[in-house]
Amino acid sequence: QLQASGGGLVQVGGSLRLSCAASGRTFSSYAMGWFRQAPGKEREFVASISWGGGSTYYADSVKGRFTISRDNAKNTVYLQMNNLKPEDTAVYSCAARTGWGPPNRVSEYDYWGPGTLVTVSS
Repeated sequence: QLQASGGGLVQVGGSLRLSCAASGRTFSSYAMGWFRQAPGKEREFVASISWGGGSTYYADSVKGRFTISRDNAKNTVYLQMNNLKPEDTAVYSCAARTGWGPPNRVSEYDYWGPGTLVTVSS
């Protein structure tokens, strides 16, 4: 199971750190991803990280502002979000995958958790 937390209301330019806690003893076997869905829009890729944390990948819209990381000892993946913009407002969800396809595709992920709402006010 995956459970995201850390969302909330923040002003433009502010920061938030999201966490995604995973249950089970095989967390380190999964590559992880963060996705978001704004009202009325499709779910979109935000960031991904390999099982060991050595490889990361970002959507162009968040590159340079967001950082994904993981702590396999704590079964947790993080998303540090800086310089937030109103267009970052969305429900953010984490997901896990075992495959080797493109990490920015929703269909590549096997497990999803409920999201956490991030609202950026101007």
